[in-house]
Amino acid sequence: MNVWNFLKIFFRGISQIMLVNNVITGILFLIGIFYNSWLMGIGAITGDLIGTFTAVLLKYNKNDIDNGLYGYNSALVGLAIIYFFGFNVSSIIAVIIGAVLSTIVMRSIRKTSAPAYTAPFIISTWILIVIILKFHIIQLKTIQTPTADNLEIISAFFNGIGQVMFQENVITGIIFLIGLIVYSRISTLYAVVGTATGIAIGFIFSFPINMLNMGLFGFNGVLCGIVFSNKNWYHMIITLISIIISIFIIYGMINLSIIALTSPFVLSTWLILIINNLLKNKIKQYNIP
Repeated sequence: MNVWNFLKIFFRGISQIMLVNNVITGILFLIGIFYNSWLMGIGAITGDLIGTFTAVLLKYNKNDIDNGLYGYNSALVGLAIIYFFGFNVSSIIAVIIGAVLSTIVMRSIRKTSAPAYTAPFIISTWILIVIILKFHIIQLKTIQTPTADNLEIISAFFNGIGQVMFQENVITGIIFLIGLIVYSRISTLYAVVGTATGIAIGFIFSFPINMLNMGLFGFNGVLCGIVFSNKNWYHMIITLISIIISIFIIYGMINLSIIALTSPFVLSTWLILIINNLLKNKIKQYNIP
């Protein structure tokens, strides 16, 4: 494998964090991360590299590796661990362990008919967080949630995009949006719908304003939107349903003090896919045109 081919695999892994496959998009995503936090950028790079190398060493499907499918969950693990526990020797070791674990989990899910999405990242990171906190290995960072009386729509909108990768920064969100535009205008439109719906629902139901401004009710919707993005209006309907479900799931998890990560996105998307498949089977069963 030459250097250029490896770099393409690496940046595809970064782009796949938002479930897209584009080298330029991956470069822009990484620039956005480094703009907000170079330490989290190192975490993303470490996770992507370890996850990809693990897949190569274990001789997983070459096409999957080439498309960055073993880089993005591990990159997310790197981002999450640095975000929650800071940058230190113990957290880097945790990133390496989590990246390897997420790669193995990804392979296990790939053997089934279920789409993996970010489930390997969620499972691996939850396991790591439980172990780290249970044995007091690293102290959990205090995440600042500033008070706010007024909704800041621009911040809420772009932070909703940035929070897909734990980035609370308007400029980073703009860079991520540009990365999506490079890949697909349709996917970008659906991502915009995702973060905007999070703001609208949160405001209507009086969710905490400071959390709205941080983008916490938008990022799962961004991923829901990208997954179902299509020119067909039916996809917009199921996208909106999925987004709304994900918003209420994360609201409930926040109230229960559960670290949600992107689980609301995965759960709501899986639910919609199951319901959609059941409806299709019923239509076939009764020969409904």
